[in-house]
Amino acid sequence: MKPAAQLTIAAVAVALALGAGYWAGTHNAPPAAANPAGSTATPPAADATGDKKLLYYRNPMGLPDTSPVPKKDSMGMDYIPVYEGEDAGRGDSGAVTVSPSRLQTLGVRTAEAELRTLDEPVRVVGRVAINERSIVDVAPRFEGWIERLHVSASGDPVRRGQPLFSVYSPELVSAGAELQIAERLQREAATDPAAAAAAQRLADATRARVSNWQMKLPEGAKAGNDRPTSTSPGNGRLTFTSPANGIVLEKKAVAGMRFMPGEALYRIADLSSVWVLADVYERDLPRVKAGQVATVTLDAFPGRSFAAKVAYLYPTLDAATRTTQMRLELANPGNLLRPGLFAHAEVATGTTAPALTVPASALIDSGERQVVLLAQGEGRFVPKPVTVGRRGTEHIEILEGVAAGDRVVVSANFLIDAESNLRAALASFTAGKDGATDTTAYSGEGTLDAIDTAAGSVSITHGEIPALQWPAMTMDFALASPDVAKGVAPGSAIRFEFEQRAPGEFAVTRIAPAAAADHKGH
Repeated sequence: MKPAAQLTIAAVAVALALGAGYWAGTHNAPPAAANPAGSTATPPAADATGDKKLLYYRNPMGLPDTSPVPKKDSMGMDYIPVYEGEDAGRGDSGAVTVSPSRLQTLGVRTAEAELRTLDEPVRVVGRVAINERSIVDVAPRFEGWIERLHVSASGDPVRRGQPLFSVYSPELVSAGAELQIAERLQREAATDPAAAAAAQRLADATRARVSNWQMKLPEGAKAGNDRPTSTSPGNGRLTFTSPANGIVLEKKAVAGMRFMPGEALYRIADLSSVWVLADVYERDLPRVKAGQVATVTLDAFPGRSFAAKVAYLYPTLDAATRTTQMRLELANPGNLLRPGLFAHAEVATGTTAPALTVPASALIDSGERQVVLLAQGEGRFVPKPVTVGRRGTEHIEILEGVAAGDRVVVSANFLIDAESNLRAALASFTAGKDGATDTTAYSGEGTLDAIDTAAGSVSITHGEIPALQWPAMTMDFALASPDVAKGVAPGSAIRFEFEQRAPGEFAVTRIAPAAAADHKGH
C-alpha cells in the first residue's frame, strides 16, 4: 500500500475513535467533581435524596447555626443540607435520637398533653393558734383579797359556772352596809315623802355601784333581811365562777394575795375551734379569697387531714418575707390541735375551666426558661421552650409551646442538666451501639503549619474530609494533650486523627509524619 493511502486510513481511524469517545462521554458521563472551596454553593436538586424534603442547611463545623438557603461559613465552607428524617443532632434544634435499647435502660416514659381541670392549690405553712374570739379574762372590778382557790393550776379544764376562787373585799362590805341603811331609812320615812325619796336615791346609787362591779345584790336586802348570805356582797365575800367552757391559759391568782381593780387573775380559752395562721407569698395573693375551703395537715398526725376555711387575709405585707398572713378557721375535735403546732395547708383556688396541661415531671425549669422534651417517634426527642401558666398538684398549665395530643417525656429527663447548654447535655445521649461512646473519630492528611503550646492548639492545612463534608482548608485544632505534637516539626506533611468534643470544637488526638504513617501502613 502506498504511504498516502496509509495516511488517509489512519486519519479516518482517529476520527472514528474520537467520535466514539464523544458519544460514550455524552451518554455515560461520570458525576461532576465537587465544587472547590472557593466556588459558589449550588443548592441540591429537589430529588437528590429521593422523596425527602429539604429542611435547612446546617453549619459544617457543628455550631448552632442554620440557614434556609445555601451559604458559606467564615472559612468558606459550604453549609450542609439536612433532609427530613435525618438526624438533626448537630443542628441548633437540639434534637436527639436515642436507641431503643438505651430508651429501655434509661426508663424513658412519655405522656400526652391534654385538656384538664387544674386543682391549682396554694400551699402554705403556718402554726395552730388560739381562736382569739374565745379568750376571756376574769378580772374583778374592785379591790380585795383571795381567800380560797377552787381551780389552782394552769391548763385545768373548766366549765361555765364552775367556781374559780373566793374573795373578801372591804368595798363590798361598805356597799352592803350603805344598801341596808338606805332601805331602812326608806321604810322608816314612809310618812315623809322627801326623806323617802332621798333614801330611794341612796339605795339606787348603791345598787348601781355594785352592778358596775358586776355583782348581784341579795334579794333578802329588799325583803328586809339585814343578814346577807355568805357569798353575797353584803358581807364582803364572793365566789367568782368561770364565764365560759375551756382551759385555764394563765393563772395569776394565789391564795391570800391582794388584787387590784382590773387585774386579770385567770385567762380562759375555748379550744373547741382554733385558727391556723399561715403566710401567703405575694404572687399567690390574687388567687386566695375569704370563704375558700382548705385542707390542713400536721406533722403530729400523719395521714390525717382537717377541713378548714379561709376566714381572713390580713391587710399588711411583711417586707422581709414578702408574705401576707392568712387566717384559717377549723374545728378542733377532742382538742387534738394544740396551739403552736406546725401545720401545712392547701387552699383550693382552682377553676372549672379546662386548660392544656402536661405532668409536672415533664417540665425542665432552669430558672431562666422552661423546656419540655417532645417525643417525635422512633426514639427522636426535641427540646421545646414553653410558657407556663398555673401549677396544679400533679399537672402544669402550658400557655404556649405544645399542643393537645403532643407527647412529652415525663421520666429520665432529669438526666438533662437544665443549668447548662441544653443541646450539649442532649448530645451525650445521642443514639449509638450499646456500650459505645458517642464521640466519633475522624482522620485526614495535610501539613502542620504551626504549634501553639501555650494555647494547646495547632494549625493544619488539610485536604478534603468527606466524613464531615469539609473541603481542603487551613484551620486550628485543639490538642487532646501536649504530647500529641511531640516529635513533629512545623511544615511537615502529616496524617492526623481528631474528634468532635462540642459543637464547633475539634481536638487532635494523634499526629504522625505522612512518611511514617505510610510505612506503618505497609
